[in-house]
Amino acid sequence: MSSTLMDRTPMTPLDRAGESRSGEPSLSQAKSSDDAQNASTTGSSDRTSQSALVLSAEQISAASPHELRRESALAPFAEVFAGPEGLHPGARWLVYLAMCYVTYVLLDFLTNGLRPEPIPLWWTMVAEARMMLAVILPAFVMARIEGRSFDAFGLPVKRAFGRDFWAGTLWGIASLTVLILALAATRAYSFGPLNVHGARIFKFAVYYAVFFLMTGFFEDFLMRGYSQWVLAQGMHFWPAAALLSILFGLLHLMNPGEAKIGIAAVVSIGFFFCLTLRRTGTLWFAVGFHMAWDWGESFLYSVPDSGTTTVGHLMKASLHGPDWLTGGTVGPEASYLLFVLIAGLWFLFSRAYPEVKYQVGKRISKVPPLPPPPPSTMDFLHSS
Repeated sequence: MSSTLMDRTPMTPLDRAGESRSGEPSLSQAKSSDDAQNASTTGSSDRTSQSALVLSAEQISAASPHELRRESALAPFAEVFAGPEGLHPGARWLVYLAMCYVTYVLLDFLTNGLRPEPIPLWWTMVAEARMMLAVILPAFVMARIEGRSFDAFGLPVKRAFGRDFWAGTLWGIASLTVLILALAATRAYSFGPLNVHGARIFKFAVYYAVFFLMTGFFEDFLMRGYSQWVLAQGMHFWPAAALLSILFGLLHLMNPGEAKIGIAAVVSIGFFFCLTLRRTGTLWFAVGFHMAWDWGESFLYSVPDSGTTTVGHLMKASLHGPDWLTGGTVGPEASYLLFVLIAGLWFLFSRAYPEVKYQVGKRISKVPPLPPPPPSTMDFLHSS
């Protein structure tokens, strides 16, 4: 019974070669065989990878530069204007300026046939309206391209002719009054008798208020509206403000009788307008200031404005004294006292409006980005 339940065959001892006497491999021998096979396979794979790398290196050394990097002959020029995210800020600004020019030419073509002869005074307002529309209308197109509201460019409709506008109007007429009184105190300015009377006073006062309001819209939006917004994305706020303020001064070279000191004064006041934009978040303060300043010079105090004397000014005022004090034919804008005034305005405004409210934000463009460059040999090697 026990012999049937138990296998009495003695176990076969292992010999020195690690094999049983029956000639079958042991467990340790099988494991060693598997390890050797894996090592052989791994070594073969490594040798294959090394040979592939050697071949790849040989391919790289044999490949020409044109095979390694492929790009269009116009690529260096294209990258000046555009990148992976689309047009650069400077390129978009040039597109905007081109649209302004085309719009102005179109408006000029449509209205020139309506011009009466001889040219009346009110036609100057038509010409000013053309320039204003030529810089504002293209901004609506750019707003669609940028994926932004037109309000982001400094003229939010909800704040139109609100507190900032009237505050700017008050600051503008008050600062000009301080300058005129300073000239009068040094006997460099005389008020003189009235030049217009009766209802004509009201007529010319309203006319020039509307005229210089459009001047403010034209100049301030051209130099501190979309232009400031888009260039600030590429070079930050103050470098863009400096560049545009210089261009603002050069724009006044077209005015008859303008002088170098007058251009420097315009650049300075343009830089101050940039401060008002940064602190209020809109152009409404600058537009109100600009309108009141030009209206006060041209109509109320009846002095030359950037070398131009208007028809229908209120008084027969006169300037007398050295040009550095009076500004000469340019007017008080070219007086050295103006730079003192602007410094005072900068200080007072910084104290009154200490917070920065202007925001540029990131571009949300609806224009698709440029397609990626074609794959090169290097890209293929890196992927493999």
